Amino acid sequence: QVQLVESGGGLVQPGGSLRLSCAASGIVFEFYTANWYRQAPGKQREVVATLTPTSATNEIIYGPSAKGRFTISRDTIANSVSLQMNGLVPEDTAVYYCNANGAPHSTRDFWGQGTQVTVAS
Repeated sequence: QVQLVESGGGLVQPGGSLRLSCAASGIVFEFYTANWYRQAPGKQREVVATLTPTSATNEIIYGPSAKGRFTISRDTIANSVSLQMNGLVPEDTAVYYCNANGAPHSTRDFWGQGTQVTVAS
């Protein structure tokens, strides 16, 4: 039974911060590529941040909207991945999804249910 459970979303004022967490069960998260995606109303889903497995490059790649403001990290003990978001602006409003992907070593791909982030006064 594999589950990814996101938490930490909510309403925040512009300039504020939120920390999203994605807790995994049924997989060892550090062996998967971790991705944070988001999808705003009327827009296509976009990649916010990517963290490759520790056994590979342990590389972090940020999307254009996140670079310089967001930080992705993993907690191997907690088997979780987090997204620290600072300097939030209204255009960050979206549903944020956690993803674990096993490529190229496997076809396993898992998604969380999403957590709503709303940035507004």
